[in-house]
Amino acid sequence: MTAAADEMTGPAPATLRWAAALVAAEAGGLGLLSAYLLYADLTGEAASQLGALLVTAFVVAAAVAVAAMARALGQRRGGARGPAVVTQLFLLAAAYYMVTGGLVWAGVPLAVYALVAGAALIASATTTALGLRRRL
Repeated sequence: MTAAADEMTGPAPATLRWAAALVAAEAGGLGLLSAYLLYADLTGEAASQLGALLVTAFVVAAAVAVAAMARALGQRRGGARGPAVVTQLFLLAAAYYMVTGGLVWAGVPLAVYALVAGAALIASATTTALGLRRRL
């Protein structure tokens, strides 16, 4: 067995485990947001019921997609890393607008979370464990 194959079959490095767990937590947060939005759709009076349901459907789809990314990372599928990194960039953008919009108490922790998850995703050990080491 080669060293590269050994890295892919041995125990997952801590950075990959943390990345998968943090992305899974994001999926859980989106799931909670989906439940809240569905509750609001059913009990509130939206200006546009169709618009409210479409927003809820979008959040549900995002939760499913992020959960799939977390699962793929846990299974060491390298193709999940790119979309997961993009997700962290979206979180950073949301955090920026929270901070500039006066929600510093929510934006700063979200930014830190996205930075930690992003760092775990692009760490050298994660890259190697996912089989994405650059070959020259």
